[in-house]
Amino acid sequence: MDITVAVDCMGGDHGPRVTVPAALEFLRASSGVNCVLVGLDEAIRAELDARGASPGPRLRVHPAAEVVGMDEAPVQALRYKKHSSMRLAINLVHHGEAHACVSAGNTGALMAMSRFVLKTLPGIDRPAIASVLPNMRDSYTYVLDLGANVDCTPEQLMQFGVMGAMLVAALEHQERPAVGLLNIGVEDIKGNETVKLAADLLRDSGLNFVGNVEGDDIYKGTADVVVCDGFVGNAVLKASEGVAQMMTAALKQEFTRNPLRKLAALLSMPVLKAFKQRMDHRRYNGASLLGLRGIVIKSHGSADAFAFGQALRRAEEEVRNDVVQRITQRMAHLHPAARSAAA
Repeated sequence: MDITVAVDCMGGDHGPRVTVPAALEFLRASSGVNCVLVGLDEAIRAELDARGASPGPRLRVHPAAEVVGMDEAPVQALRYKKHSSMRLAINLVHHGEAHACVSAGNTGALMAMSRFVLKTLPGIDRPAIASVLPNMRDSYTYVLDLGANVDCTPEQLMQFGVMGAMLVAALEHQERPAVGLLNIGVEDIKGNETVKLAADLLRDSGLNFVGNVEGDDIYKGTADVVVCDGFVGNAVLKASEGVAQMMTAALKQEFTRNPLRKLAALLSMPVLKAFKQRMDHRRYNGASLLGLRGIVIKSHGSADAFAFGQALRRAEEEVRNDVVQRITQRMAHLHPAARSAAA
């Protein structure tokens, strides 16, 4: 099956200078995909011309009259930017002209527009943002929510667990991934009432719930999926990015302090390159807006062409592995106790 991805070319810090070359490379690397470049017509065609490319059977341009600003209020964007590149890209998914949408634009606006246009799946109260963090098992830990929902009910946290488990089942081909609930301790008595009630619901959900996990368990790989509210999740994500950047900078400083250390750096170059690649946040770019009746992927706003390409590949993977259908089916077959609580 050929997959069509709608690309919001105007989103992010760099706009078409990043999104257009990333889309072209995506098309070169994947034979079974098509792209619709949505945005200001002149800006997109200028980037295509600069790279000797033009629209064709697998690539078309969908003009948009407006752009959602990175600092624009989500409510304002939803109300007044109906002809923006972001809104039109989401509309293409809604109308069945694209299988997925990828944008590096304003996160709040993307979530608001996606929820308004696509609606949520049956049994899902709110969409959640899910992405991966590297762990010690040379693998990934999927974490959600990463910022869409600052305050969550126990039922919503349980729903996040279902969505995260189905995402891992689809992409990693693990039928019963381990789901953990982020808490300040592993004991059942730890945490606030919301977290305690969420743990009860997750135990009754039929998922492979392994109980409470702590922050360091994310990087140990204790669970395949870690559930938390958006306030906590976003803080974890930003702290993780900061620590990775600090470690890379610290290694560079230590290896350049004197000639002897520079020589040691040369000898260690293969290890250092492998370490840098493993900690490169660009490799993990592309957060899923789970719980919608369609696939929407949020790229980091500062993403370069390589990172944006990772988000495009994530969109393709989710379409090919029927993530939306898996979540729908799992919510319909929840354990009766969990289903009644979510109703």
